[in-house]
Amino acid sequence: MKNVCFYLNIHQPYRLKRYRFFDIGNDHYYYDDFANEDIITNLAERSYIPMCSTLLEMAKEYGQDFKCAISISGTAIEQLQQSEPEVIELLRKLADMGCVEFLGGTFAHSLASLEDPEEFMRQAKIEQKTIKMVFGQTPKVFANTELIFDDDIASMIQVMGYKAAVVPGAKHILGWKSPDYVYTSATAPKLKILFTNDKLAADISHNFNNPDWAEYPLTADKYVNWIAELPEEEQIVNIFLSMDTFGGFLPASSGIFDFMKALPRFGKEKGVRFTSPSEIVGKLKAVDTFTIPYAISYVDGTRIDVSTWKGNDLQREALNKLYGISERVSMVEDRKIQQDWEYLQGSDHFSYMATNANQAFSPYDSPFSAFTNYMNVLADFLVRVEEQFPENVDNEELNSLLLTIRNQSSEIEQLNKEVKALRKNILEAEDSNYAAVIIEEPQKDKKTEPKKEKAPKAEKQTKEKTVKKKTASKVAKKS
Repeated sequence: MKNVCFYLNIHQPYRLKRYRFFDIGNDHYYYDDFANEDIITNLAERSYIPMCSTLLEMAKEYGQDFKCAISISGTAIEQLQQSEPEVIELLRKLADMGCVEFLGGTFAHSLASLEDPEEFMRQAKIEQKTIKMVFGQTPKVFANTELIFDDDIASMIQVMGYKAAVVPGAKHILGWKSPDYVYTSATAPKLKILFTNDKLAADISHNFNNPDWAEYPLTADKYVNWIAELPEEEQIVNIFLSMDTFGGFLPASSGIFDFMKALPRFGKEKGVRFTSPSEIVGKLKAVDTFTIPYAISYVDGTRIDVSTWKGNDLQREALNKLYGISERVSMVEDRKIQQDWEYLQGSDHFSYMATNANQAFSPYDSPFSAFTNYMNVLADFLVRVEEQFPENVDNEELNSLLLTIRNQSSEIEQLNKEVKALRKNILEAEDSNYAAVIIEEPQKDKKTEPKKEKAPKAEKQTKEKTVKKKTASKVAKKS
């Protein structure tokens, strides 16, 4: 039986407003609220709500025969909670029905995995807590920002306890091998790799509504047939798509939602099962090991590198400036600074500066305009951080201070463990003493019982003697 896993990605950044040089030091609010709300509302109405509703219908109709995975950034969750809470409620229903598995990732959809390992792991933990709090799941499979991945990132993901990672099916990495198997990482042998099948994903995202395509129109039975006809030993097909594709890039009038609804029905006929990544990881063994020495990503058409975010001097300068203050920001307790730190790390800010990528979705006139606006915002942010930790505190002194703080944190954690152990010992001692008292009490009762029985008898004898004396005195008086 073939296994298919659909991965649907939801992400929206906090877009920046036009921020001039003269605003530095005077205006500490950086975001275009109107644009952010307008875009998230529009996408919710056209894409997120109808797609989530479609998934709910599929889950009700097919039960355990239909499952999928969703990755959603923390910044998208916040904006949906504020502007479109209906989407969050639909996602919760999907989670409650057990048909959707939520993936781990970075909270701000950031590039921290390329720039700052500690910040990357911190953000991943925040995202994990957010998913648990909002949807009641603890992610077991990791999908990094735009699926950015290499050997070093694999090691960090494994350290965080994840069982698998979703990785771009890059041709120069796979070579002659198929993406439709489970693999492991050379640097993280316990971490399984789930490569995406980019051809089958592109057949939906790029060709579904393309009348010039040789296979047009794409129908559900045709699509399932292609999967069923893959070699028998190829057991898992991972299809990674942005949820914006459904109702956004491909309008409802194209029939995309009806296409999705019909897939499980044809899947049952052809022996194709729609499953979740955790089920695949738990069921299938890895067939080989892969080493990925240089970072690859999902965004770039060739999946070769990460030049979409680091391909020119403008981008590298902005990233260096941003992550150059990472240690100082980690010591700041100001909640607003911490929040801005998260939002300014969004990968979108740097993709707008790209000169080698499609800028159809950029709010700026040019990459240079994007760079200038971002650097103005960052300059103000740097001023605020410097007020907390001035630049005259050199790196050596700062590192020493950070080491002290970390050591104190470790000591506090150790002391807390010792306190818990002592409390446990005290409770156990109290429980054992209480048990001993209960056991001893019945023995004491047996000894004291005879005395309690004699007490009333002695009292009776005393009363009888008193009555006899009184009677004798009365008789003496009469006589």
